[in-house]
Amino acid sequence: MQETVNRRQFLTSAGLSALALTAGADLLAGTLKKSGLKIGYSSITWENKDEQAIKDLASLGYKGIQLRANTFSPYKAKPSELKALLEQNGLTLAMFSSGNVEVDPAKRQSTIDVHVAHASFVKALGGSAIQLTNSLRKNNQAPTTEELKKLAEVMNEIGRQTADLGIQATYHNHMNQWGETPEEVDVLVQAMNPKHVRLLLDIAHYKQGGGDPAKAVRQYKDILYALHLKDTKSPLPEKPNDPKAYKFVELGQGNVDVPAVFAALRDIKFNGWGVVELDRVPDPGKTALQCAQINKDYITKTLNTAL
Repeated sequence: MQETVNRRQFLTSAGLSALALTAGADLLAGTLKKSGLKIGYSSITWENKDEQAIKDLASLGYKGIQLRANTFSPYKAKPSELKALLEQNGLTLAMFSSGNVEVDPAKRQSTIDVHVAHASFVKALGGSAIQLTNSLRKNNQAPTTEELKKLAEVMNEIGRQTADLGIQATYHNHMNQWGETPEEVDVLVQAMNPKHVRLLLDIAHYKQGGGDPAKAVRQYKDILYALHLKDTKSPLPEKPNDPKAYKFVELGQGNVDVPAVFAALRDIKFNGWGVVELDRVPDPGKTALQCAQINKDYITKTLNTAL
């Protein structure tokens, strides 16, 4: 009788343990799914070899890609070919780098026209968003509040027109541009019309510019559209006394607190694209594909997040 009771207790205990393990796994899966984060990857590391980038990223299991304006000229008359290549490799166009925005009144209309043309191209590719940057920072001269508002005004008009095509315009913060520091980014965000322009937060540029990317995720949750998941190393061994010297590295190899960013994204229940971006291969002997694998391993193994 005692043996029967002990056996029953053992089976009950074992069953509860198994149930607890299953529940824990389900809870973890639910947490990851709840975050809504979709992982894409930028083709920039392949240095204009976009067809190879598409094939390489598909082979690693990435589901989205960011292409750049260099693809516009060769494919603008035949977007169906590029769209077919993306579809054959199971990739969504997560973001399109549309290029610079000018504030000079003499260049305003041509700037708007270029980005609207890019938006039409993106629509033909099945994409939904373009990225806006600028080359307005000259000799490291910080912009005035009024200048930043002028930039936001032009971006708002671009976004108003691209919205008519069903394409979202996004502003990408960037070192050595207007919007380098958190203070500059904030002026721009406050002046942006969220109906027409939303924020693409580059976490490495924001960190290098003196900001806290995880804090920015929470601060700008209502206007945040996408992110560049990126890391930067600074100072550099060869320039130990230059705080402005930096280089981009694979995720987890630099100064950006990437886990804190992912935690913030879960907190705000972010539902959008996080595009891994590495401007160039950081070390001799590596390939763009190897770097993409390193980034994948960091996301899936260290951060326990599915692509």
